[in-house]
Amino acid sequence: MKNAMKYLNTAMLLTVFSLFICAASPAPSPSITIPLYPTGVLPSLSVPETRAKIGDTDETMVFNVSNPTLELFRPRPDHSNGTAVIIAPGGGFVGLSYEAEGTAVARKLTEYGVTALVLKYRTIRSPDDAMHMPSVHMKEMETIMARAKSGIPAEVPLFAGEPHAVEDGKHAIALVRQHAVEWGINQKKIGFIGFSSGAFLAADLAIGNKATRPAFAGLFYGGLRTPVPIDASPAFIAAAADDPYLPNDGTLLYTAWRKVGASAELHLYERGGHGFGLIARGDTSDHWFDEFIWWMQARSLLKQ
Repeated sequence: MKNAMKYLNTAMLLTVFSLFICAASPAPSPSITIPLYPTGVLPSLSVPETRAKIGDTDETMVFNVSNPTLELFRPRPDHSNGTAVIIAPGGGFVGLSYEAEGTAVARKLTEYGVTALVLKYRTIRSPDDAMHMPSVHMKEMETIMARAKSGIPAEVPLFAGEPHAVEDGKHAIALVRQHAVEWGINQKKIGFIGFSSGAFLAADLAIGNKATRPAFAGLFYGGLRTPVPIDASPAFIAAAADDPYLPNDGTLLYTAWRKVGASAELHLYERGGHGFGLIARGDTSDHWFDEFIWWMQARSLLKQ
């Protein structure tokens, strides 16, 4: 879940992490964009999709998405390990932080033999102004802020755009399974990770119907969705204790997973705020990608 302040204050991506496992691959193949549905199947928002650079940063936000897609990033064939990760950027289901929480993460994953796919899922309609903040999301943000201020560990209500995003997430998993042989993917090694609102989406899928449940999930500064079944997707959870919007949700997620005996690992950083992504802050949250890679390695997801 993002807010207007994050839209306007996303820092430049400058980090290149030093990872100590799996020799990085040379340049992967160029990305390919694949429609998630046939043309004309989905209703339009009746406004054009727009992309906007945020301030003086390299970040690109995508708004008013009517036609969801998957952007495929493939490692070199001789470097592929058969694991695939679908990535859901955040943006409050209003916009998508497509570069910082999408393509930048995808490119790094391919360096370790992972086939990465960025999901551009549907958003709600937003005004074409500097804030891109529809009234429904303003009310959602008021609820989030009141919850954070109260300290009461309640579940965040369903967001206006969440149902459509979940539908897109299910279609994305089905599409990757359909093309698994063509793309050199093991159907049993298809994971789904998300950031902020994308993490809510990933949690929905991780606890949802078995037919569309990913093999593993990464939940980055997102929130709880229940009920969590005992066979929920194994989850890697990362959040910062100083997150002003979801200060306790990393712990809530981990507790819910472990309470039923589902597999989960939690990294709760002292600092990092909301939306730390691949931004170098000089804090331990800078190393979430390293730790996610190590977690994947420990689960035998990076073996060629």
